[in-house]
Order: sequence, then structure tokens, then C-alpha cells
Amino acid sequence: MTNAYTTPPAPRPVDARPLRRRKRVWLGGSGLLLTGALIVGAGNGDQQPVAAEAKPAPTVTATVTATPEPAPTVTETVKAKAKPRPTVTVTRTARPAADTGSDTGSDTGSGSGSQDATGTCSIVSNAGNCYSAGQFCRNSDHGAVTTNAGGTRITCVYSSNAWRWKYA
Repeated sequence: MTNAYTTPPAPRPVDARPLRRRKRVWLGGSGLLLTGALIVGAGNGDQQPVAAEAKPAPTVTATVTATPEPAPTVTETVKAKAKPRPTVTVTRTARPAADTGSDTGSDTGSGSGSQDATGTCSIVSNAGNCYSAGQFCRNSDHGAVTTNAGGTRITCVYSSNAWRWKYA
């Protein structure tokens, strides 16, 4: 086996066509090229060459604008209405007069544990209002007992995943 990289390449074979035939091929190709150039040149004889710059043509534009006559102005007068404002209502609780009747001392000192019936509550919210049943309790009021505005006892108990005031 011979190595293709170390052996010199084989010489080209000699062209089998005679020299005269090769000259005829070149002369025939050159003749066709000249004939084509003459035909194309004769066909463009009436056309003028294109100029490098286009010359602008003058343009005339006429614009007519009609201005409308002014129309009469209509003005409507609207009376301003007063804006509603919040109303402030102050409610005071009237306390009953002290009973100085014939029953002196018989039931006034009983240890029932409830507040007086006027609605005074011992624990009030941060706003100063009495709590009512169903409201949430503060953390400091867990387990405490007080009365609502009507004088009914309520207790802060854990119910329904929250601390709420319930009737005792």
C-alpha cells in the first residue's frame, strides 16, 4: 500500500482534442458575446439616459377655509346646594333621685355583686364607652367581669377563637 501524502501526484493527462478545435470554441464564444451586445445596444436607441438628480416640479395648492359665524352663547345658572355635614348628638343619662323612703337600709348593702341600675360600667373601652356582649376584649380584660350600659353583667371569655364579652 502506498502513502498518498509521501508520493508525488500523478501528471495530468494530455488533452485529447487537437489545438485547432480549442481555438474554434474560443472564437465561437467571443462571436456570440459581440452579437448579443449589438442587439441590446440597438434596442435601447430611442431611450434617453436617466439624469442623476430629479428636478422638482412646481406644485400649486389652493386652500379655502370657511370661518363659521359665532353662535349665541347659552348660560345656565345653577344654585349651589349646601353640603351635608355630620351632626353631633350629645346624650346625657339622667340619674334617678335617691330613694329616702321607708325602706332605709334593708336592701342597700346586699352583696349581689352587680353595679347600680343606672348603667355605670366598671371597665370601659379606650374611647370611654361601655362594652356590650359580642364585642372583642382587650388583652388586659381577659377573664374580667363588668356590666354593659343597661346594667347586665358580662364576662370576657374565650369563644370562637377570640376573646369576647358574653352575658354572665
